[in-house]
Amino acid sequence: MNLANKLTMARILLVPLFMFVLLVDLIPYREYLAAAIFIVAASTDGLDGYIARARKQETRLGRLLDPLADKLLVSAALISLVELNLVPAWIAMVIIGREFAVTGLRALVAAEGMIVSANKLGKVKTITQIVAIVAVLIHDFPFSFIGFPFGQIAIYGAVLFTIWSGVNYFYQARKVLKAQS
Repeated sequence: MNLANKLTMARILLVPLFMFVLLVDLIPYREYLAAAIFIVAASTDGLDGYIARARKQETRLGRLLDPLADKLLVSAALISLVELNLVPAWIAMVIIGREFAVTGLRALVAAEGMIVSANKLGKVKTITQIVAIVAVLIHDFPFSFIGFPFGQIAIYGAVLFTIWSGVNYFYQARKVLKAQS
């Protein structure tokens, strides 16, 4: 268990803490504390990959756990935000559904010996999701002072990039998909 994998595991372990803090009414400033936990967890995403590559310690376990940890964190956040009526359920379903679809696609093409690796559009998708979730959690602070709905705009931007990157992944795998049909 190298440092990169430990960071990935930390991200997974922060998910229930994040949800507990966000969903328990008795915790003062819970949205802000949950946002801080979410930011710490999300920041381990880029850091674990960087460390694994820099130290030449990429492992199968890391390749399996890293995307799982990402999906758990974002899905838990979106489901919690739906529970709190801060995000419409359809938005959570589109984002989570895309994650399931792309995971299935990767498994299908891997069985054919092809790899659909993460690309820049997928990374932009992840960043827009993180920014949107944090903006919603902190109720658009500091934009709320001027009445600017940054969180709402960010969440729709995240949906847009989520769909776009999902379509892009399927486009990249079109030859394998055509051969499977």
